[in-house]
Amino acid sequence: MLVVIADTEIRFRDYPFVGASVHPRGVLALAEIRDADPSATPPEIRTVTEETLFVAAGDGPALEKFCHRNAIPVRRRPDIWADLLEPFLDTSFDLAHQRATEAQLLAAGFPAAEIVEIRRRVERAMVSYNFDSMLWEWVHLGLFDLLSAANGSLARWTARKSLGDAAELYRWAMRIAHRTNE
Repeated sequence: MLVVIADTEIRFRDYPFVGASVHPRGVLALAEIRDADPSATPPEIRTVTEETLFVAAGDGPALEKFCHRNAIPVRRRPDIWADLLEPFLDTSFDLAHQRATEAQLLAAGFPAAEIVEIRRRVERAMVSYNFDSMLWEWVHLGLFDLLSAANGSLARWTARKSLGDAAELYRWAMRIAHRTNE
């Protein structure tokens, strides 16, 4: 993922996620940026059209300077996808923790049946992404990981295909990621 953070725009040179407004190349103007989180892993830019774009971790400091220089709000938001993808981490959680995660999702407006359906839809790809690949992530899987599973090489081809059309999955994942944003 190659990104050039210029004075008043961000140029994406090799954005990997099919369906993104900047895939595979694109320019993001100041007027298109709602806020950003340079400290997220990886750093995030959220647009006025409710899209989350990512930059490489090494670009976090440059993104922070860009935000400061251009008066873009820096805002840390909860990653709803981290809660949704928690069952696919290489760790186990006790029942109290599982209930707390479910309570967070319910409070964010996700009915229990929808939580089950979302997890069912992504299960095959996320298991392949985290376990078949031997990534064995045990701390955090989020929106970036879901998109990586759909578009990258870590998940098996058949598992990626279980997600359906990559561009449609991208739009669906963004709608979910931004449902709880103000």
